[in-house]
Amino acid sequence: MREGTPRTVGIVWGLLVLNTLGSAGAKTIVPLPRSLIQMVTMGALAAAFALALAVNLRLRIRASAYVFLLTLLLVPSLISSANLESGFGALFRCARLALFVGTLWLLSRWWDGGLTFVRHHIRLYFAVLGSVAAGLVVSPGAALPDLYGGRLVGALWPLTPPQIGQYAAVIIGLTVLLVLGRRTDRTSAAVVIVPSLVLLALTHTRTATLGLLIGLALAIGSLVLTSAAARRFFAWAVLCAAVAAVALGSVLQAWFLRGQSKENFSSLTGRAKVWDALLAAPRTPSEQLFGTGLGDKSFGGLPIDNSWLAVYHEQGLTGVALVAAVFVVLGGVALLRPPSLSRACAIFLISYCAIASYTEAGLGDASPYLLHLAVAASLLATPAAAPPAPPGVPRRRVPRWAQRSEVT
Repeated sequence: MREGTPRTVGIVWGLLVLNTLGSAGAKTIVPLPRSLIQMVTMGALAAAFALALAVNLRLRIRASAYVFLLTLLLVPSLISSANLESGFGALFRCARLALFVGTLWLLSRWWDGGLTFVRHHIRLYFAVLGSVAAGLVVSPGAALPDLYGGRLVGALWPLTPPQIGQYAAVIIGLTVLLVLGRRTDRTSAAVVIVPSLVLLALTHTRTATLGLLIGLALAIGSLVLTSAAARRFFAWAVLCAAVAAVALGSVLQAWFLRGQSKENFSSLTGRAKVWDALLAAPRTPSEQLFGTGLGDKSFGGLPIDNSWLAVYHEQGLTGVALVAAVFVVLGGVALLRPPSLSRACAIFLISYCAIASYTEAGLGDASPYLLHLAVAASLLATPAAAPPAPPGVPRRRVPRWAQRSEVT
């Protein structure tokens, strides 16, 4: 852990991860009432805010355009939820989002462009995947149910295949980048990457797989000019992909189609029908501008499964503009930064969230996607200036030979 970052910060981040795991999913080995799960997740968020406040009693925060935009996102959320069109649950979700954003503000004090939060992210989501693997070992039938077409689900905690695929893809990508930047050894990386790849394959999650591949390609591409390791990895990856496409083309195609018909595949497993109905639904000018209030990301009883349409439905065009501004700001800052490992990790997370937003909801409410983007924001933050030396005490200069570049 980077010196100056309390261990409590890692605990707070773990509580935020727990809060965003959700309460709906597959049937678990031991039935868990949804009310109990919601109590645990909301208790985790309250505890995260209390601990973050306790460790940052002086309320020192860093200027962050990302968290500022999330704060602005609360405005259309509150305006639309105050109508109670979505019930009192909308106001409850607004309070949850406010507490979530407030915790990020308190943690922003330690956003300095370092890899501290990347390591927290990898460890915590690897622990979540550990629970998935344990459920698979204990009860393979519950972990690979027919209800989900034999795809991997959480048998100990109700996690859906897209959730598991998302967590696996994110930590695989970040760990690969740490190896290329020589910030971890290959043995430790293999312990994370290999089982995560197995779990990702068992989920049959196409969005997570494409997000991983495209995100890594963009991130490694940003390092190609400055890192020999990145150039070697990129060349080997292209060669292996070409060989796999030729030798395992039919197997990969079968895995990608998941036994679906062409009609079902072209409609994105029925998502397109929900999207068309949502866009065709009549809306008042107020609903177009501010949405109908924070809900469960569904329309007509069916999941929306698109972040942009979910935000449009719940927070209106105002929310869509703010979420788009998040990507514009983070992406623009990442492009303006010089090549570095932190920049590459940020590019991976931003691009992954952008790709996943097409078939997954979550950018307008407290979710793992907002945590991924928060890690990206922490990576793009400029290091805090060193405190001025006392009068009469010369500042210690670091010899040129001791200076170490971010990417080797």
